[in-house]
Amino acid sequence: MKRISQIREIAPGVVLITSGSGAFASNLYFVRSGSARVLVDTGWAASAEQVHKAVQRMLGPGENPRAILLTHLHPDHSGAAGTLARLWQVPVYVHPAELPMAQGKYRADFSMPLDRWVVMPVMRSLPAPVRRRIEASGDISDVVQPLGPGREVPGLPGWNAVPTPGHTPGHVAFWRPSDRVLLSGDAVVTVNLNSLPGILLGRPDLAGPPWYTTWDWKVAMESVDRLANLGPRLLAPGHGRPLALDVVSRLHALAGHEAKQRTRLSQARGGLRAT
Repeated sequence: MKRISQIREIAPGVVLITSGSGAFASNLYFVRSGSARVLVDTGWAASAEQVHKAVQRMLGPGENPRAILLTHLHPDHSGAAGTLARLWQVPVYVHPAELPMAQGKYRADFSMPLDRWVVMPVMRSLPAPVRRRIEASGDISDVVQPLGPGREVPGLPGWNAVPTPGHTPGHVAFWRPSDRVLLSGDAVVTVNLNSLPGILLGRPDLAGPPWYTTWDWKVAMESVDRLANLGPRLLAPGHGRPLALDVVSRLHALAGHEAKQRTRLSQARGGLRAT
């Protein structure tokens, strides 16, 4: 069972819920808009009971959110979605490009480095019945629905869905333009999960998604630039602390730094081929 380590309001109608601690902590957000109530991301599967209790304390016994919105289908963000959606009898919304992963099965075209190096070798070593049980436990195809083609967010007036592919093919961020609040999921985080000190110490640092769980790094960095162009005042990430200081300039700097790194790497590869 994952412990809820903090619950606090970070903006009007936006409550941060952190599930777990250390390198395995995930942020989810309970969001109000008028009479609407939704949960954005759900944390690991083991957090379902604690998340349910936290939401019940905010809403009152027997009251449930209108929907669950997922930034993407990775187990630290969507693991508890099936359990909570069935308990609350509400839909789970994802970008259409995430739907092929909703059955919980491995797909080579959606794979990331960690899948190829660790997850699939381990899965292939398991007996077929065990492998099928693991896949079935991650299947949310019975409750998931696609977000519509526009920017409107079902059940959450005043918010927009912003496609931010790269970390996964259908990653989305959620954006409230009225006060420029951005729920970024893993498109941008505020703890550097690409460095060992960042993972072990949780030191605050604006960073892109962890490369070892990212589908397409180049596309992910293009999404960082897209988020910077929105002009967010408050960035609420999937991992790390909310950021409200120099958000736009720091996002542009992050995207620019990564672009320079890619150029240098490409030039180095070209030089090696020439020799």
